[in-house]
Amino acid sequence: MDMYQNPYMAFPGITPEEMGFLQQGTAELDENQKKTFYMIYSGKRKNPQDILLFTLIGFFGVAGVQRFVLGEVIMGLLYLFTAGFCFIGTIVDLINYKNLTSEHNRKMAYESFYIAKMST
Repeated sequence: MDMYQNPYMAFPGITPEEMGFLQQGTAELDENQKKTFYMIYSGKRKNPQDILLFTLIGFFGVAGVQRFVLGEVIMGLLYLFTAGFCFIGTIVDLINYKNLTSEHNRKMAYESFYIAKMST
């Protein structure tokens, strides 16, 4: 990765907080590890707008899709069988979709960091 080019800018819907977190977290990695991190993280990262769209599907279709996409299978099943906790949980997720995505992306960054750190 070129030091003058920021590859994280290519992520759709990236916030300044997420970019700062990623730059700070990968500062101690060498160039090959950064490339590995980027490849792994880009596959696991979720776009906040996608999570918003999946949450809206809960009102008109299947409740809990956003939780399945975020890897929260138990919560997804609860939403599915309770119609999104009678739509209250779905409304809360509509309000907090950025926080849900940010939390998921932070977990995936930690996971990707450790995988990249162990490589080469």
